[in-house]
Amino acid sequence: MQMLSTHGLTIGYRNGSKVSPVMHDIDLQLHGRCLTALLGRNGIGKSTLLRTIAGSQPALSGKVELAGRDLQEYDAGELSHSLSLVYTDRTQAGGLTVRQLVSLGRYPHTGFFGRLDSHDREVVTEAMAATGIEHKSAAFVAELSDGERQKAMIARALAQETPVILLDEPTAFLDVASRIEVMTLLHRLAREQNKAVLLSTHDISQALLLADELWVITHDHHALQGCTEDLILSGAMQQMFNPSERGSVTFDPAIGDFEAPLQAVCGYMVECTDPVLRHWITNALHRNGIAATGTAGTITAVTRDDITLSLPDGTATHCTSIAGLLASISHVSE
Repeated sequence: MQMLSTHGLTIGYRNGSKVSPVMHDIDLQLHGRCLTALLGRNGIGKSTLLRTIAGSQPALSGKVELAGRDLQEYDAGELSHSLSLVYTDRTQAGGLTVRQLVSLGRYPHTGFFGRLDSHDREVVTEAMAATGIEHKSAAFVAELSDGERQKAMIARALAQETPVILLDEPTAFLDVASRIEVMTLLHRLAREQNKAVLLSTHDISQALLLADELWVITHDHHALQGCTEDLILSGAMQQMFNPSERGSVTFDPAIGDFEAPLQAVCGYMVECTDPVLRHWITNALHRNGIAATGTAGTITAVTRDDITLSLPDGTATHCTSIAGLLASISHVSE
């Protein structure tokens, strides 16, 4: 189900009579039960796009529709019932408990005095439980880890009970385990609670693993949308960087991530039936400027401590580690 869409949207900034557009003619859709990742290089306009579709920054032209209705027709109260936003900034709410912070999400529903009734308190408890932060409900936000703090902010957005949730770099300050946990949480919440969740991120590997759809901003400021796997196979990821910049980084669809291009000085054919072992042997060769294919010799790997380096002259060296393999190749090259 389509919950949010843009039509001929142009985003950017006005300063008096000066207009500075960032992107033109954006046509995108956000769907329910779907985690969508917004990808693009730094400075391309991801945060500007999020602020514009959230209604916190005016569009230069075109329109945003929320539930089939022009966003400009919503007043602040209506918008707070339809859309919630989690910014990348570290929250400055250290003096609040987690329950108090999450309860802030109920204020659009509580009337002039902001008093929580039993239903509001139940929603807050359910939001904390859904994000796995309920056990910290009495703790002060200042006492939380970065990952726990981000879960509390997501719980606040859930307590707001909006069909659309927008997040700007929600994993920016998190360690690897917390990034995976938060991304998995957002994917689960989108499915289980029928939310349209859009997040901007530089965590490419997790986005490609868990996002149902991608919004990819290309180097020339166009927006591409589609199923994650379809966009990867179409070559869309390569368009994130200008061709003149791609000399230092390329996207490898086989591993789903960007990497530095290989300047190979030689190449060895790798024979290995274990895909994990083959990957890490190839990784080691790549790091040392050696291609995993070529005529310099053959690497036959059975296990990580049973690797044989065979040369065209018929000599062979048995290696008991990848480090030993690299040392043997280095010796041959001397």
